[in-house]
Amino acid sequence: MKKKFIEVKNLYYSFGGYTVLENISFVIDKGDMIAIIGPNGSGKTTLLKNIIGLYTPQQGKVAIEGQPPKSVRKQIGYVPQKFSFDRDIPITVHEFMGLERCGDDNHSKKNISRALKEVGLKNIKNQQLGQLSGGQFQRMMIARALLHEKQILIFDEPSTGIDIVGEQTIYDLITKINKEKKVTCIIVSHELNIVNKYARKIVCLNKKMICYGPPETAITAKNLQKLYGVGAGLYHSH
Repeated sequence: MKKKFIEVKNLYYSFGGYTVLENISFVIDKGDMIAIIGPNGSGKTTLLKNIIGLYTPQQGKVAIEGQPPKSVRKQIGYVPQKFSFDRDIPITVHEFMGLERCGDDNHSKKNISRALKEVGLKNIKNQQLGQLSGGQFQRMMIARALLHEKQILIFDEPSTGIDIVGEQTIYDLITKINKEKKVTCIIVSHELNIVNKYARKIVCLNKKMICYGPPETAITAKNLQKLYGVGAGLYHSH
């Protein structure tokens, strides 16, 4: 029997007796583009940390090709929502990316230059990190996640702090990587219109699983009310 690529089964997780995730189950196919949506405090980041292997389920399981996430963490690239640093620190993009080693030393100028080129930043490797715009920084973080040819890329609100045009460009880039590299992409986002446009499947989460499936069937008025309350709606992106 073929192993499921990513399986979340009957997942429970709590903090100090407060249940954050309750009986969550879904399967992600290899090469898929998945979005996780839900209100603040719905458990989205907790779910991501269970998939990455930073948290261990208190009940149920998370498995990647049948293995615990911790054992395959080198195959997972993570682009956080926020990355705080002193913008005056004297470090170049090339030097910063060279810090991402993931347990091996297979880095070279060629590898870093290739990754930057893939995200449209081939000419900034010698630029100071603090001089990057918000959009450039997010692209650079994606390039950093690509250095080791990951099988899974996880993005936590990848367009935070970026204007609408830049936001769409970031999602276009993620879509390009997903299609060309056959990388499984998992995105947490609060932008329903963007999610509806780019994701092939959606996990609707509010501590419990509200829905899972293609956007056209998962994002309904009834499900949005369960997620966000009365009055929530979707305005389609063009």
